[in-house]
Amino acid sequence: MRRNGSDPPVNTWPLFAVAVMALSTAVAFLPVPAFAQTLTPGTETAARERPLDLVKSSFARVMEAEGGQRQVEIRRVTGELFDFHEMSRRILGVHWGEGSTTQQEEFVQLFAEMLERMYLTNIASMPLAAVKFEGELIAGDYARVSSRIAGRRGDTSVEYRLVDHAGQWVVYDIAIEGVGLVSSYRSQFTSILRNSSFAALLERLRSRDVVRKWSKSRR
Repeated sequence: MRRNGSDPPVNTWPLFAVAVMALSTAVAFLPVPAFAQTLTPGTETAARERPLDLVKSSFARVMEAEGGQRQVEIRRVTGELFDFHEMSRRILGVHWGEGSTTQQEEFVQLFAEMLERMYLTNIASMPLAAVKFEGELIAGDYARVSSRIAGRRGDTSVEYRLVDHAGQWVVYDIAIEGVGLVSSYRSQFTSILRNSSFAALLERLRSRDVVRKWSKSRR
């Protein structure tokens, strides 16, 4: 797959479209620390589920659901597993503070809905056997879960990036072949906010103009 700086096509990586998350206090983007610690069985406390088990079981719940129940399960899982507010803050970075509280909350809602639509479209026909979870890494309050998705053009590496919020692991980013969803959307949204207002960005999200342009550029 691609490692030359261009982002992967949406239709090659269903879960790349669903990721969404955020932090509750910091406005600026927070870098993820280097990972050098491999989690060994038994090192997680009984109070919280291991990151690998959490992501794997959540994904299985979606893929094992049938018919209309799959969409219901997707909404349930995304609400439990992904922190859309965290991702929204990270994506907008310093521009997050340019919006009012009401505008910020609308951005989170619109962005979550946009990713859910993309996710629902792509994951509907994906077999559970196509996904292989490989392991997890933990460094303090951050964790990464690695997996691979089999496709017609070969395997694609998918990494879930999690943060511990009050004893609960939540996903704040997903990376495809090393390229994170947060950085991909930050580039597009920063370009919009550089020349227009927070309100204008919300209007584009309402009209779905952003997702159409983003999807077209990745085909």
